[in-house]
Amino acid sequence: MDSSFSINLYNKVVKMMKYIWMVLVALTIFAFLLGYLELVSSMLVGVLFISTFIKGQLVIDYFMGLKNVAWSYRLIPTIWLGVIISAVAVAYYL
Repeated sequence: MDSSFSINLYNKVVKMMKYIWMVLVALTIFAFLLGYLELVSSMLVGVLFISTFIKGQLVIDYFMGLKNVAWSYRLIPTIWLGVIISAVAVAYYL
């Protein structure tokens, strides 16, 4: 394998990971500000659950390295994430 290809690939991956990290930080700051400013409504809590699922899926795909593996392996943590977020949502709305 050509070393310049490896370096270019590495640089692309690092750049993408920085972008993913910035998205995760932005979604976390958004959730923090909603809580800090006490902007709580049923709709915003639903938005928080969706943003939490998106953050979890980004971690599963990119930081756990499951983006390019078989769907069956990606499905296990995604189902787990969905079950946990659904359980918290049911507990909140009851």
